[in-house]
Amino acid sequence: MNTADRDTDILIVGAGPVGLFLANECARRGIRFRLIETRNAQSEHSKALAIFPRTLEAFDMAGLVGPFLDAANRVTAVAVITHGRRLAHMRFEPEQSPYPFVAMVPQNVTERLLLEALRRRGGDVEYGSTFLSAEPGGGGVRADVDRSGTRVSLRAAFVVGCDGAHSAVRHLLHLPFEGGSYPDSFLLADVETNEGLPGDELQLCPSERGPLAIFPMSATRRRIVATIAAPEGDAPSLDLVRRVLAERAPREIEALSLHWSSYFRIHHRHVGSLRSGRFFVAGDAAHIHSPFGGQGMNTGLQDVWNLAWKLDLALRNHAGEALLESYGAERLPVIRTVIGTTDLMTRAMGTPSRIAQALRDAIIPMVSRLAPFQHAFVERLSELGIAYAGSPIVEGPGRRYWDDSLRGGAGIRERYLLMTGETEDAPTRRAAESLLARFPDVLEARSPSTTGIVLVRPDGYVAFESPEVDAAALDHVRSLLERQIA
Repeated sequence: MNTADRDTDILIVGAGPVGLFLANECARRGIRFRLIETRNAQSEHSKALAIFPRTLEAFDMAGLVGPFLDAANRVTAVAVITHGRRLAHMRFEPEQSPYPFVAMVPQNVTERLLLEALRRRGGDVEYGSTFLSAEPGGGGVRADVDRSGTRVSLRAAFVVGCDGAHSAVRHLLHLPFEGGSYPDSFLLADVETNEGLPGDELQLCPSERGPLAIFPMSATRRRIVATIAAPEGDAPSLDLVRRVLAERAPREIEALSLHWSSYFRIHHRHVGSLRSGRFFVAGDAAHIHSPFGGQGMNTGLQDVWNLAWKLDLALRNHAGEALLESYGAERLPVIRTVIGTTDLMTRAMGTPSRIAQALRDAIIPMVSRLAPFQHAFVERLSELGIAYAGSPIVEGPGRRYWDDSLRGGAGIRERYLLMTGETEDAPTRRAAESLLARFPDVLEARSPSTTGIVLVRPDGYVAFESPEVDAAALDHVRSLLERQIA
């Protein structure tokens, strides 16, 4: 199926934050897309809330970050408090990022900002359109969509399922959703409160009655997340929220009124594969887990940040099979780590064992004061520590790369960046020129202030680096690119 035979390049199923971000990336890159959504409008409920520094960096590289910074309540500390006793207080201020805070932005605002950006770029959502089925054929995918009761066929190069925990795309591909579920229900409530707690601090409250977390949306509005043994009524009442807070929260907080509340059940599951031929899954369609830690939406956004540039190169006939296959190879280890961490946090915060509680309450004050623990905590929570070591398209640790030249939406797009320090060696200069001539459409040379050679991928991760600027290092770059670029 050549370009002229397609209705679109990428069919995106689901217009939550993950689907909207992918659509924005398509629009930024000049990729034709169709974004379909079963609902008739965006959600009015806040749901996910925290946006972490690495996601803000991705938004910056995508040219989207400004409105999110304007809308955010900035959190710079995390406290662990149980039975009125403060077990830990840790600053959340990573020095190596321009965004040393957690941005608290309700999901409905996130969706609105992403949709507004998409419309400014000439795109939109096709509401009232339900994905029915699809099958590969003719070098692409033929998909059927129910559009307000009318069955419509679309032809695309790729399909990406961003359609949530009950993903129709995942079910179509028969991808097992491996894992388990928590026995308790979860309470979620957005409440108006007094100013008894700091507006820039997130509180985690372990309790034998179940874990509780308090996310500050502003100085007087907070998100309450807690497990409960059994729901009371169709949605949590203000009285129930007050009882839960009285049992588990710091005594300083007082719930004054209720903005919105809901019950939900949580699983810890993920697919074994994120790709099946020309089909991909991302976000909740690929992984779900405990809300403690606030990692769910961020992990989904990072999924499509990893995927978008690879599809871009594939659509321009530059991506080899190894490049597309690397999506799962890189993201699945991250997903498994997130699920393991949030599951451990949830169980440790709500353990009914008095021995485990005593150990937890004794260990946390000690380890939380240690600089290595604080660094690891910030790296894990901020997602700045995500790296792709072991990836088939990376040599070395696969660390994050950041400098100001990547910012603003045009700093980095579809090309790898070859960052090279100065050299007077003529053979090395000729080797660099030869390398750029070999990959003119996917490689761009830049001269940063640092020494050595760094090959930066279009998502801001390092594919290769060497402290030396020499022909041997450039030959490594050539070999690496030849393995993944068609």
